[in-house]
Amino acid sequence: MDLLGYFGALCIGIILGLTGGGGSVLTVPILVYLFHLNPTIATGYSLFIVGTTSIFGATQNYFKNLVDIQKGFLFAIPSFIGVYLTRRYIIPILPQEITFANISLTKGTFLMLLFALVMFFAGISMLKKRKKKQPEEVVINTYLLLFQTFLIGILIGLIGAGGGFLIIPSLVLFAHLPMKKAIGTSLFIIAMNSLIGFIGDIQNLNIDWTFLLRFTGLSIIGIFIGGFLGKFLNNAQLKKGFGYFVIIMSIVIFINELK
Repeated sequence: MDLLGYFGALCIGIILGLTGGGGSVLTVPILVYLFHLNPTIATGYSLFIVGTTSIFGATQNYFKNLVDIQKGFLFAIPSFIGVYLTRRYIIPILPQEITFANISLTKGTFLMLLFALVMFFAGISMLKKRKKKQPEEVVINTYLLLFQTFLIGILIGLIGAGGGFLIIPSLVLFAHLPMKKAIGTSLFIIAMNSLIGFIGDIQNLNIDWTFLLRFTGLSIIGIFIGGFLGKFLNNAQLKKGFGYFVIIMSIVIFINELK
């Protein structure tokens, strides 16, 4: 199972390089189901793995002029505040058993189901066809974006994801970036979000650095492979593929958690 898990680490990087997100969609399930880590620890490790890997992807895309720094910071600042506050203060106080509507779930199961639910709707949003607006019709509500990205940060903190599957739809649908530029900008935002969120975890987790760095190293190799493969796909193909991938992974997680 370990060999399959480390192969998954390589795939995480490839997916991040191709789509600018979705790495954590694989990272958390791999750490939980193949390496048998507690979901709370897995979400913390995921932040480090995806964040570190994304630094390399963002750098690669920056030199291709595929990172919008201005919109990147506009998204990153409120979202990483949300991530840090959630990982530092909210996750530690969540009860080990969560009950609502007479249904009791463990903390780990609750986090995984929340992860899958958010993924599903993010994937659906990417597959919806929308009328393309002319440049003069595009109006970006800065205050709404700041509020949305703060909420995205809270969700990222709860589910331990880099948040690409949330950030990419926002960059495409609300910031009106083309898919390839959204991918590069997403990696830039993910790197900041994830690593700052992980800082909030350092004080709460006992970290196996040998395992974590080995896994992350394979993901970094994968992101360079993904960046190369991305040259052969257009924006529409990437957007559609990203949407279907996220939906499929959300269903897999639901099935595993509700067995």
